Amino acid sequence: MGAQPSSAGSVLASPAGERTPPFASAWRRAHLTVDQRVARGRGARVEAPRSAHGRWEPAPDRPDPIALLEEQAASRVPNLVPVRYGRMLVSPFTFYRGGALIMASDLAATPTTGVTVQACGDAHLSNFGLFGTPERQMIFDINDFDETLPGPWEWDVKRLAASFEIMGRDRGFARADRRAIVRAAVAEYRDRIRQAAGMGALDAWYDHLEAGMLLKLVRQEVRVKQVSKKEARAFERDVDKAQMRDNIRVFTKRASEVDGELRIVTDPPLIIPIEDLITPGSGWEDPVPRIKKLLSSYRRTLGQQHHPLEEYRYVHAAYKMVGVGSVGTRCYIVLMLGRDHNDPLFLQVKEAQSSVLERFAGASTYSHHGQRVVAGQRLMQAATDIFLGWIRIPRLDGATRDFYVRQFHDWKGSADTEGMLVPGATLYARLCGATLARAHARWGDRIAIASYLGQGTRFDRAIADFSVAYADQNEKDYEAFAAAVKSGRLIAETGL
Repeated sequence: MGAQPSSAGSVLASPAGERTPPFASAWRRAHLTVDQRVARGRGARVEAPRSAHGRWEPAPDRPDPIALLEEQAASRVPNLVPVRYGRMLVSPFTFYRGGALIMASDLAATPTTGVTVQACGDAHLSNFGLFGTPERQMIFDINDFDETLPGPWEWDVKRLAASFEIMGRDRGFARADRRAIVRAAVAEYRDRIRQAAGMGALDAWYDHLEAGMLLKLVRQEVRVKQVSKKEARAFERDVDKAQMRDNIRVFTKRASEVDGELRIVTDPPLIIPIEDLITPGSGWEDPVPRIKKLLSSYRRTLGQQHHPLEEYRYVHAAYKMVGVGSVGTRCYIVLMLGRDHNDPLFLQVKEAQSSVLERFAGASTYSHHGQRVVAGQRLMQAATDIFLGWIRIPRLDGATRDFYVRQFHDWKGSADTEGMLVPGATLYARLCGATLARAHARWGDRIAIASYLGQGTRFDRAIADFSVAYADQNEKDYEAFAAAVKSGRLIAETGL
């Protein structure tokens, strides 16, 4: 097994021991010649042979995965932790989705090349999807950056690949089909990184996958009988659904008049109005002036001299439960209105805790975790939400916490993986692999990574082997998790 990466893997250390921003590393790397960057990648094969990525076995001192989950629970809303556990208990795949810290701990002991990228930190297959750009184009990209941090590119690749092996088991796919799906994802990552290595900096930065290009690819797959017409229609429906998810639709579903005033509709424990969350003596007894002040602070993180946010006024806010792994973190939705009721804006204000990668790849250079998420998203995504910013909320529940802010359900959509057959899953794996490569190529040393990977399939085969071994480990951890629930060590609430 390779050595655990030092904190210098994510940022450079100054002679005085102070940490410098990750762009300093990128700046110095950019002044290497192409030949030097190629040599860097080939040299990494000595320290971390490509075949070495295929091995996985738990270390003798491997942390108890249940203890890691309990550790995370300490910083979450106590009465929502059982809901999180209930969602993770559904299957080994949902357990995997909520186990980013467990896998980060495991990956820290695996071989790495020493080439750092802006890592997603939780690049499983459900964290990719469709969303609308500021230019109102629909693109496919990574859509979750809660754990983003500079770190080894291999960690993202392994988390993505293992998620397809685990999803394939959940869907009942044959072993050979699962392996082919995983290899399709990794091969596409390798091919896309190699393409990016031959691009100029701006071409690599702007590279993206539009929904129209995605559908064209799907139709090509139908013509060569790699994807059925039924699965093609499912992809098309996913795009159509995403385009229908806008502020007007959310407004119709989530808001109504109460005593003549617009309010977000309560639906406990999924949605709880802000006024029902106030702790007496917290200073939030009248939340409106506090929220307006916070919105002014958030506005300053958006950067532009003039911004559309200025045309909206605050109306109401509520707690909104989200996700699987995110359940128990604080998340709010904020309703704002522009010119009239036909011009609503919903913002999502989501808590940003420290990344699960930080204890293994080095602490973030940002003291504000909301800013860490925003900075990472801007580096990895081809286009970002114009409302993406950050905020620090003091003492709402007795503590001061970091959050990031983005639009809620504006042209957002995801693939229906539960209904995928092998051909559709293979295509989706290729899309995710290519998208992850594009994200890594924007800031990471794409030339060194491409040089390391080479043209052959040795790395692909190794990651397929790793995915099988780690999926076995995930099943053992899931069984231990289920036993902890059965014994009463953990309390799980299902059906929410």
